[in-house]
Amino acid sequence: MLKFRGLTQNFFSIFSKNLINPKPLSNYGFLASAFSTAKPKRVGTHNGSFHCDEALACFMLRLTNAFSGAEIVRTRDTQVLASLDAVLDVGGVYDPSQNRYDHHQKGFQEVFGHGFTTKLSSAGLVYKHYGLEIIAKELQLDEGHPNVHRLFLAIYKNFMEAIDAIDNGINQYDVNQAPKYVDNTTLSSRVGRLNLDWVDCNQSSAKENEAFQQAMAVAGRGFLDNVQYHAESWLPARSIVMECLAARETIDSSGEIIVLTKSCPWELHIYELEEEMTIEPSIKYVIYPDDRSESWRLQAVARSSDRFESRKPLPFLWRGLENDKLSEVAGIPGCTFVHMSGFIGGNRSYDGALYMARVSLKA
Repeated sequence: MLKFRGLTQNFFSIFSKNLINPKPLSNYGFLASAFSTAKPKRVGTHNGSFHCDEALACFMLRLTNAFSGAEIVRTRDTQVLASLDAVLDVGGVYDPSQNRYDHHQKGFQEVFGHGFTTKLSSAGLVYKHYGLEIIAKELQLDEGHPNVHRLFLAIYKNFMEAIDAIDNGINQYDVNQAPKYVDNTTLSSRVGRLNLDWVDCNQSSAKENEAFQQAMAVAGRGFLDNVQYHAESWLPARSIVMECLAARETIDSSGEIIVLTKSCPWELHIYELEEEMTIEPSIKYVIYPDDRSESWRLQAVARSSDRFESRKPLPFLWRGLENDKLSEVAGIPGCTFVHMSGFIGGNRSYDGALYMARVSLKA
């Protein structure tokens, strides 16, 4: 199990104190004492209303060795910006050699690469250039370690890309219809609501900078929580699913049934690993222990990660039945249930669950 360095905990203990008794942004050097007594560098971003991308970009940049404890300067003054060590989300320049990371200029089309095609925001730009370093430091691994690279891609896919897309006004779906409901719970929405309200009597720059500190804390917490989740849950689950896929023919000669040695979120990995491991035919059922009821589950694999329809649902005559009635109809002892849609079922024993999967495969 990967363990996190003390940076994350120490960072947020310092950060939370500053949120309770916020300091002027120019004096806010929350990581400086942890790494160096040298004068911190200065990182610029625009003043006025802020968004999630520059709040997160500032947060991430201050997790790097080069900009640890950097002072954040919020301005649109071109002369001031030119004097700073790095500039994010303002200035009209993308030049990593000069630490300039804006994405608003005409002709900007930079993407993350690795198969991703979403236009980057300032957060995506910082992550593209510093994400490997940040993840490696958090995991206490070398940047060249394969787990660092896997997490680098996974965190972009599952966290960063949405921030880039929202900031650049890219719809999640290619449809002309209005959404069926409003979702204001995204990280970008939560950060946006931290801007000063129009009814707030105090619209000063100092008050705005305090709000930006809070925005950095919220965005940063979301980022580090995501890194932690992927390191401590997502990555170990991937290893389990890979091992079980490799052993699939020892479970059933068809190679279409796998058994998890430990219950884990296998849905996150099975499609990618099937492609990576060139598995054919595709997996139809996953069997795993249900520790809460000391029984076993068998689940039909969905056609894809974004669809509910199963590749091969459990038999129609079993659906909606439970316990003795289900066992009688299936001719398999120990059955506990089968969902009405046929995507999942259960048995009191491993052998019973495997038998249900084998019968379903031939149905």
